[in-house]
Amino acid sequence: MVYKIDSSKCIGCHTCMGVCPAMAIGPDAAGKCMIDPNKCMSCGTCAAICPVGAISPEMK
Repeated sequence: MVYKIDSSKCIGCHTCMGVCPAMAIGPDAAGKCMIDPNKCMSCGTCAAICPVGAISPEMK
């Protein structure tokens, strides 16, 4: 399981980038966040901190 960011909900605050222990989150071309599934440790820290609930687990 990895986490995924719903770009339609993401407000680009980048809060999740600062808390990701795997450094798996970065900005896309529009300034919103995206998660690199190859780096994601599935810890859920990003989902817990997202102020708009844009991050959720995705079964692979």
